[in-house]
Amino acid sequence: MTIVHIVPGSGGGFYCQNCVRDIGLAKALRRVGHDVMFVPMYLPFMETPDEDCIARSPVFYGAIHLYLAQKMPGFRRLPAFMRRWFDAPSLLRWAAGKAGTTQANGLGDLTLSVLQGREGRQRDDLDRMIAWLKTQPSPDIVHFSNALLLGLAPAMRAAFGSRIVCTLQDEDTWLDALTPPWRERCWAAVRDLSRNVDLFVPVSDTYAAKAKTFLHLPEANCETIRIGIDIETLTPSPAPPSVPTLGFLSPLQPHTGLHVLLDAFLKLKRMPELASLRLRVAGGNIAANTPYLRALRQTMAESGQDDAIECLDAHRQPQRGEFLRSLSVLSVPAVQPEAFGLFLIEAMACCVPVVQPRLGAYPEIVAATGGGVIYDNTAPQGLADALYPLLTDRETARRYGQTGRNSVLEKFNVETMADAMLRAYRSLKKKY
Repeated sequence: MTIVHIVPGSGGGFYCQNCVRDIGLAKALRRVGHDVMFVPMYLPFMETPDEDCIARSPVFYGAIHLYLAQKMPGFRRLPAFMRRWFDAPSLLRWAAGKAGTTQANGLGDLTLSVLQGREGRQRDDLDRMIAWLKTQPSPDIVHFSNALLLGLAPAMRAAFGSRIVCTLQDEDTWLDALTPPWRERCWAAVRDLSRNVDLFVPVSDTYAAKAKTFLHLPEANCETIRIGIDIETLTPSPAPPSVPTLGFLSPLQPHTGLHVLLDAFLKLKRMPELASLRLRVAGGNIAANTPYLRALRQTMAESGQDDAIECLDAHRQPQRGEFLRSLSVLSVPAVQPEAFGLFLIEAMACCVPVVQPRLGAYPEIVAATGGGVIYDNTAPQGLADALYPLLTDRETARRYGQTGRNSVLEKFNVETMADAMLRAYRSLKKKY
């Protein structure tokens, strides 16, 4: 089977759950003999140690020229060869370094324009992508990484007659953050474009229920396929850390709740039995010049606990596995719902238990694995209370961690995800 997977490249500048999911799926499909072509949009795709095993196209809809064409009408009057200068790999790598700070606010017009496909300002980009794909084997399946890319779907179906599949994971987070009138117009565009999709694949039952409501999806057009990970790259440490170590792995943005975890850490650190507690943070560039990160750095500096807090560039593999193995407990006390939480199963694969708020799909994943604790009091003190037993009782932490790993091995491995996706692809080919 030939599969074109259209993905928003992150450039590897931050912990991108969708990138880890997509590259894991592509590798698993190729291992069993299927042709998978990655088509990155905006930025180069996330780096991996063996990335050459996945065929990839050039980057289309380059982030820099895309932004300039939308915000500066005169830019579009430049000759095409001059506009393409902004797609140079060196410039896109520079833009990738800024990607972790990108916010939906202020990008409503650009989001809508991409969703408008041939009617948007990026028609030339769409035509260039299709022309390049016509030089490759014709795809049986065109799989979109998320619903924000569906502006391309009508043109892809017209050009190739392929079945259209779209994974669903946290699109609502971006769309709801847009300002009026862009929020309403973009939601309407996604709902309208959903008619071009043969199958939606939400990553959890929790998000499936939500997506069926906000996209008005019929039951037959939606199948949950949970994320699976490459177990071989995420193995337990031979021994727990010598001192209790609390970890955080997610993009360093307000909605992921690092400020909540930092407050809880400082409360726990004041307890005599946790005087040696350490906090390790990974997921992006802590030195980025955003108001949120400036405030966090100031809190860390004023806490008097600088020597017990480490902020690491460890969101890529193999450093991510090494980071997870160094932890006693992982917690990402997000303040808005997530569709899955890939860091949960990655931590559990390393026998590290998790502590998460009762929010989004976290209860679903923890219930399915038994690898952690869900808490209800989302204030820093409530998180500290939930963390305390796992940080002070190694046997309890070990038991949760081992239970979680066993479940991930059985239910959340990448081969299981790939098998389910192949069954879905094949059912579409038979159906049509």
